[in-house]
Amino acid sequence: MRTVDPARHARKRAGILQAAAEEFAAHGVDGTSTAAICRRAGIGSGTLFHYFATKRDIFHALFADDVPRHAAACDRALAAERPDDGLDGLVDHLLADLPDPLVPGLAAAAFLQANRDEEFAGMIVADDARIRATLVTLAERLADAGRPLAFPPARVAGWIQRMVDASYLSAGEDGFDAAEQAAELRRIIDWLVGRSPAPARAEGHT
Repeated sequence: MRTVDPARHARKRAGILQAAAEEFAAHGVDGTSTAAICRRAGIGSGTLFHYFATKRDIFHALFADDVPRHAAACDRALAAERPDDGLDGLVDHLLADLPDPLVPGLAAAAFLQANRDEEFAGMIVADDARIRATLVTLAERLADAGRPLAFPPARVAGWIQRMVDASYLSAGEDGFDAAEQAAELRRIIDWLVGRSPAPARAEGHT
């Protein structure tokens, strides 16, 4: 009986997903064929379909693989002794992929797919809800410790999540610098959670 080497299987699957990510980022879901994924991955169609039945399954897997990583990051954040440390760790995790050159294309493809694929949308919504709930809990813990939040905890969490999402959607703009974007976002978060004063209003503005 032929046995399966789990490590080899995982490497092959990862290679297929990397090739697919590059194709989807460049051409979108509709513009990507399974043949193109096979060519980029250096495999035959039989091998591809051994791992994934359809192109849709491949696209789902690209994002489904992030769900347990996000869940683990949320668990670590909630387990942190200090809510500041939990928040910083979670924000670091959420921004980790920002420098990836595939981000702009994949973000655009995901946005389109979520508007026409109920199962994919449900997965993204559930993942976002877990992250939002974790951010709310961390903000509540900061408020309970006497931190002067800029807004109520749920609003603070909403702003953090929306700004992270917006950072990924803007990654393809001319002049975008991932490190600069992340640094500026962290400064805004510091203000939202009461770690730094609000920036001074520029003269001449009302």
